[in-house]
Amino acid sequence: MPEPFHILIAEDEVLAAMALEDFLTFRGFRVSVAANGVEAMERLARDPADALVTDLRMPKMDGHALIRAVREQDNNLPVVVMTGYLTQDSDLTHERWKPLEIFSKPVNPRTIYETLQRMLGPVPEPQDA
Repeated sequence: MPEPFHILIAEDEVLAAMALEDFLTFRGFRVSVAANGVEAMERLARDPADALVTDLRMPKMDGHALIRAVREQDNNLPVVVMTGYLTQDSDLTHERWKPLEIFSKPVNPRTIYETLQRMLGPVPEPQDA
């Protein structure tokens, strides 16, 4: 059986991170959570992810800086942004950041799941414990 896709969530709102982690784990992903961009980069160095789901406003290293740092290492890592603070003139809409999808908060976890499926391909079925 194929390994589950590894998703890294970078989100400083603990309840939002836990809810998304539970939702994605239940649907067959392996999920790690980081509270900020610095922690996310440390986790990626130890355990590479198949996709990144990130907030933009976080302490220590915000989502913009995180995405730039990730793109320096892996230009093709799928990134899903969920934010309440996106402006129309955001640099993130530029083609150089693709593959990237942006959603305004609050985001339905199903939307994130469906986006990850579209970006990564079919999600392996979770194994019964």
